[in-house]
Amino acid sequence: MIKMIKIYTDGATIGNPGPTGLGVLIVENHQQIQLKQAYPDMVTNHEAEFLAAIHGFQYLTMHVSHSDTILFYTDSRLLSDAIGKNHTKNYETLFNELSILIDQFNIVVTQWIPDKENHGAHTLSLQALHSIPDK
Repeated sequence: MIKMIKIYTDGATIGNPGPTGLGVLIVENHQQIQLKQAYPDMVTNHEAEFLAAIHGFQYLTMHVSHSDTILFYTDSRLLSDAIGKNHTKNYETLFNELSILIDQFNIVVTQWIPDKENHGAHTLSLQALHSIPDK
């Protein structure tokens, strides 16, 4: 049976570049899976958004059917535009890594959403960020 899975991702940095927190909220059958990861390396805000999406899709590739429909929500216009155009100028390596993960699914619909609609993933990214010692 094909399911519809929603995934929300967000990255938060202190400084730009700076240490980063990655947040992922996955919703399947009214159940939430919350993922967060501290990323102490110095990355930019845009790189953080790509890293959060990669983190989320890595989880999906290991835990859900590749025939499921994935609805991917991000508050990063750069990220949603890159996926829509299948191209980015400045983040090719991260984009290529994400594309390989996305391409493992039959259907992935990417949609930009305003920050206020991405509160769950944003909160998780901040929790991860604040868990980094000496940030």
